[in-house]
Amino acid sequence: MGRKNEVVFDEQPPDFDPANPYKDPVAMLEMRDHIVREKWIDIETFKIIRDKLRWCYRIEGVNHLQKCRHLVQQYMDSTRGIGWGKNDRHPDQHRPSLHSITVHFCLIIFSFLLKFLVSFSSPKVQSLD
Repeated sequence: MGRKNEVVFDEQPPDFDPANPYKDPVAMLEMRDHIVREKWIDIETFKIIRDKLRWCYRIEGVNHLQKCRHLVQQYMDSTRGIGWGKNDRHPDQHRPSLHSITVHFCLIIFSFLLKFLVSFSSPKVQSLD
């Protein structure tokens, strides 16, 4: 008697109708619980792969680029669609939004201009030599 390779769960509750989700409130709640459970399984899988990758980086040292490549690929694949409400998004859409990039760029420009203005507005101290 050996250990099973993997556990197989049902895909979704049998009574749930996606076309009319409010038809059976119990099935709707079971479906919601199922979705939450699957999300948590994905998150925990991500954490396990992350810990394996950290361990691989630590053990392999300078050779981590070659030796840990398969874990990096698994790590990147496990991060796709992990967040809530990101199931149907294409992987290209997981990057930062244009608004956040614009705000970040404006803050960099503002800090540069502030340093520039402070350098010209501060009084020049002459040496007494």
